[in-house]
Amino acid sequence: MKKLLVVVSLVGVAAMVFRKVKASNDERALWHEATTAPDLR
Repeated sequence: MKKLLVVVSLVGVAAMVFRKVKASNDERALWHEATTAPDLR
């Protein structure tokens, strides 16, 4: 039972970290798009 709890906890922490990293990358991409000059070729 303890092992299952540890595994579930690790999966939960990994999911939270993954979500934070993805949100950070999405925000960085949005700022990059908003602050670069449009390509009007």
